[in-house]
Amino acid sequence: MAGASNTRALSIALVVFGLIFVFGIYPLTIVWPSGWSWAPGGEQYLQMILGMYATLGVFLLLAARKPLQNLSLIWFTVWSSFVHAGLMAYQ
Repeated sequence: MAGASNTRALSIALVVFGLIFVFGIYPLTIVWPSGWSWAPGGEQYLQMILGMYATLGVFLLLAARKPLQNLSLIWFTVWSSFVHAGLMAYQ
């Protein structure tokens, strides 16, 4: 039973983060531009980053249906986020 509840929690987390990546990153560039829009006048770069996050978000939403069959995507998302945060903290 614990496995089913863990899988359910993972599915919920994937939906939450998928929705944030699809719909939440752009509003963050408006609310907190110094933290999220990266460079004034960098519209092309911003569009590229938003496209990448939105695409990842869509695939996280798809992975939420069968999370155990999409573990490589989930672990990529987790570890790439840690690496990104570490690099940003260092810089």
